[in-house]
Amino acid sequence: MRKVTLSFDNGPEPEVTPRVLEVLRERELRATFFVIGEKLADPTRRGLAQRAQLEGHWIGNHSLTHSVPLGERRDRGAAAIEIGQAQNALGPLARPERLFRPFGGGGRLDRCLLSREAVDYLVAGRYTCVLWNCVPHDWDDPDGWVDRALKEIDAQPWTLIVLHDLPTGAMRHLERFLDRLAGSGTELVQEFPPGCVPIRAGAIVEPIDGYVAAAVA
Repeated sequence: MRKVTLSFDNGPEPEVTPRVLEVLRERELRATFFVIGEKLADPTRRGLAQRAQLEGHWIGNHSLTHSVPLGERRDRGAAAIEIGQAQNALGPLARPERLFRPFGGGGRLDRCLLSREAVDYLVAGRYTCVLWNCVPHDWDDPDGWVDRALKEIDAQPWTLIVLHDLPTGAMRHLERFLDRLAGSGTELVQEFPPGCVPIRAGAIVEPIDGYVAAAVA
């Protein structure tokens, strides 16, 4: 049986996140919401993250600003700002296992994801780095992502999909997507496929060099 792990990036957003939570609640599904740290300064958005946590979803760190991938940053201290300050913003919303997902600049899985400084910061802080193996580009194809996602899911045994609870219109199709998964007998789980977690609780457990920018001379 194929497995799918649901994750939602870049929220919370008052126009979208409540409906996503309702759809998941109706189906008794649990996901992980990787939130942008600076959004939590808004009480409404923070309230949505709190609701998600209370409903059994995991809350992860998706950087403070989601502005430039860490592997493309050359300023010293960027990891402490983007990872550390976002984690501070999460506060009690965070899991004991600190979940961090780097910004991939369109879902890229390459050396843009992390700098050596970021890796050192994640290891020292005992973070778990969560990547992905399916990005159906729901943000720029809000009406066409479902078929693409299902095709990718069908091609691998365990999929960690990245969706976005953003006001693009894409989440209008979340129910249809989940119903088609249910109809195919796919098991939806909250845990992450091991191959998508190169760092777990500060230990490098999967090859990571392909995600780390080369050192600047």
